[in-house]
Amino acid sequence: MYISQKWLTNLLRAMDTGQSSFDTTAQELDSAFVRVGFETEGFRELPEITGPLVVGRVDHIEELTGFKKPIRFCQVNVGEANGTGEPQGIICGARNFAEGDLVVVALPGAVLPGGFEISARKTYDHISAGMLCSAAELGFTEKQTSGIITLAPGEAEPGDEARPIIANDDTVFDVNVTPDRGYALSARGLAREVASAYSLQFRDPALDAKVAGLDLSVVPEPEAALLDVNIQTDATVQRFGLRRVSGIDPAAESPFWLQRELMLCGARPVNAATDVTNYVMFLLGQPMHAFDADAISGGLHVRQAQEGEIFETLDHVKRTLSSEDVVICDDSSIQSLAGVMGGTRSEVSDSTTNVIFEAAIWDPRTVARTSRRHKLSSESSRRFERGVDPALVESALDYACALLVSIAGGSADSARTLVGETNLPEPIVLHPQRPRQLIGVDYDYATVVKRLEEIGARVVDTGSELAVTPPTWRPDLGMDVDLIEEIVRLEGIDNVPLALASPQGGRGLTPAQRRDRAVGHSLAYHGYVEILPTPFVNPQVFDAWDLDADDDRRNAVSVQNPLDADYSVIGTTLLPSMLEAVSRNVARGRRDLSVFGIQQVAFQGAATTPMPDVTARPDAAELSALLQSLPRQDKHVATVGVGSEDRPGPWGEGRTYSYADSIESARIVARAAGVDLEVRQAEHKPWHPGRCAGLFIENQLVGYAGELHPEVLEKLGLPERTCAMELNLSAVEVTEPMPAPILSAYPALHQDLALVVDESTPVEQVRSVVANAAGDLLEEVQVFDVFRGAQLVEGKKSVALQLIFRAHDRTLTDEEASERRLAAAEKARVELGAEMRA
Repeated sequence: MYISQKWLTNLLRAMDTGQSSFDTTAQELDSAFVRVGFETEGFRELPEITGPLVVGRVDHIEELTGFKKPIRFCQVNVGEANGTGEPQGIICGARNFAEGDLVVVALPGAVLPGGFEISARKTYDHISAGMLCSAAELGFTEKQTSGIITLAPGEAEPGDEARPIIANDDTVFDVNVTPDRGYALSARGLAREVASAYSLQFRDPALDAKVAGLDLSVVPEPEAALLDVNIQTDATVQRFGLRRVSGIDPAAESPFWLQRELMLCGARPVNAATDVTNYVMFLLGQPMHAFDADAISGGLHVRQAQEGEIFETLDHVKRTLSSEDVVICDDSSIQSLAGVMGGTRSEVSDSTTNVIFEAAIWDPRTVARTSRRHKLSSESSRRFERGVDPALVESALDYACALLVSIAGGSADSARTLVGETNLPEPIVLHPQRPRQLIGVDYDYATVVKRLEEIGARVVDTGSELAVTPPTWRPDLGMDVDLIEEIVRLEGIDNVPLALASPQGGRGLTPAQRRDRAVGHSLAYHGYVEILPTPFVNPQVFDAWDLDADDDRRNAVSVQNPLDADYSVIGTTLLPSMLEAVSRNVARGRRDLSVFGIQQVAFQGAATTPMPDVTARPDAAELSALLQSLPRQDKHVATVGVGSEDRPGPWGEGRTYSYADSIESARIVARAAGVDLEVRQAEHKPWHPGRCAGLFIENQLVGYAGELHPEVLEKLGLPERTCAMELNLSAVEVTEPMPAPILSAYPALHQDLALVVDESTPVEQVRSVVANAAGDLLEEVQVFDVFRGAQLVEGKKSVALQLIFRAHDRTLTDEEASERRLAAAEKARVELGAEMRA
């Protein structure tokens, strides 16, 4: 909310008769805003103007011809300001003034904002000794204006100093108004807060027109309805009011003081009727709309738009309406998009002589959705989205009528249409000692009542408690803690003593956190580089993987407002983000890399979220339904490898990263987590069906590893033989090795065992059978060779394993180790049909 310091200061002086000389600096006012809980985005002083800036009267205008644009040579009376008393000849192209008008004149020697120095110079075949100034040229607005400043007759005399009249020694504040304080989007609301900050008396300008400098005697008391208004039940309007001003001068311009406030609030002056509605909005916070009364046919109807209706708004854009939009229509067509912007059919024009003012209270959600749907944000919609005081309708209509009559003449009609009531909020019960108990500061009874009345609340002492009725402009106040927050805010948060609680001793990382950290460290120690996978993925990647329609990985959570429209879902797998990272590295020339990531994924819960009754605790069934509606968030670990695992060099030939390395990365994870991993052959997209392994822990499938399918690699632009592993860490039981393992001081015995098995027998199955059959003295078993050759029968392969035996209480003998090796071989013969190879 932009607002000038002078406007606020003048309002406060008018409110508090005992402080008619109240003044403050910009820095002090900025601190005052902060003191009552309103941050500012800063403030800017209007640019300084040096040199002679005076009031002049246009005595004669000569229209110059023969030029590309209309040009006027004006004889301007500036009194004795030019030292001669003679008229000042000035060239000007503006058309919004006439002979006899008072204007602001920058004489030679003046320096306007931007370092623009005024001097006498020849132009358009005449000597122009000065400049007639517009608002933009004096720094009131950054937008260029087509007309110069004209002052009201009798406001000054030719030659008078112009600075006190235009009040350019001002400061504009940008107050950051949070969404829950819509009332502060007005001079009325901000003045209330500043009055609290300076302990000044506050008189509501919505109830006392004299504070706002208005004379309501020209507005008669309402006697009858102005127009018939039909409001549909589902039109979401709480109150709707109309008043009319007839017989105005269509050529009348708003006085400069009003235009000045509009420009400093960030609005552009348009015409008298429109300027009045904007001024009342900035003053009170009630958005309004002005209709050309002669363009209204019959009565008005407030209804929901029909799907696909076309409506041209004031910005001359034809918009296709939705059935969720609310519109104001007459008997012929739509006239306004409720709460957002009016239409061109009843727009106030240069020929308008009769004006109907409309003020209403629209539903905040409906206005917000309409504004976003049509990408049309206006000063009106900003206020309706945050909530407008429903008690302002009558005052806003009367103020607008009084202003327009004073500016453009005419008369305010005695008829008024007013539909809807102002419903007072329910009282909130507050114990006077509750603020002290909650905050720890001794707020006495008088302070509590005083601060609550300052925010506009009605306080009734019922004996032991206070019944506090919030003001109509504070819909955010619903509980006693809301009232306490207001007391603390106005008393000063800085006055609340700071006492830090003594923290209890921490217990360190949880077992799950220690496991995750151990997994990350282990992978890093084995040469993997950690990356942070982005949680958002492109859902089209699942089509590139050719996943089935019912694949659980397609059950992703959609993001309502994604930062990137292509990445609109939360990933159910880490691989899309990991593979994109690998692809970027390969494209930049890094072709040998192995990376890992640990991150959460999310699977969509139930299709709908139940809404239980908030007056009671949900029962077990409702809690279960609520939990099932939440996304399932598992933590995954994934690795991706491409290129060389071992580079060639003097030490020998290199080795390419293979599916076996991706499986080994899963074993690294399992060892770090303290669990046993079983590897089985599997088929799972996007892995290669012949080079894919299922990862099992205690017969539970927890992930996959292997080489990715060539077709997937081609679609994603990845190198051939790219391998990946993904494992669900949340499915791995957290184990803590307690007590610590006892290390044996005795030597180990190494025994080799070569078994010939069918080609179809998985190597992992051979290793598993041997490990289970070798007994409790077996410390480790590793596969160190798989041989196929002419020495073996066709369809057979030889699997060579190294068995390491060790005892904790003695040195083993070769006979003990050999006995267990042969027992393992016999078990493999029985279960797998294996034969020992000599």
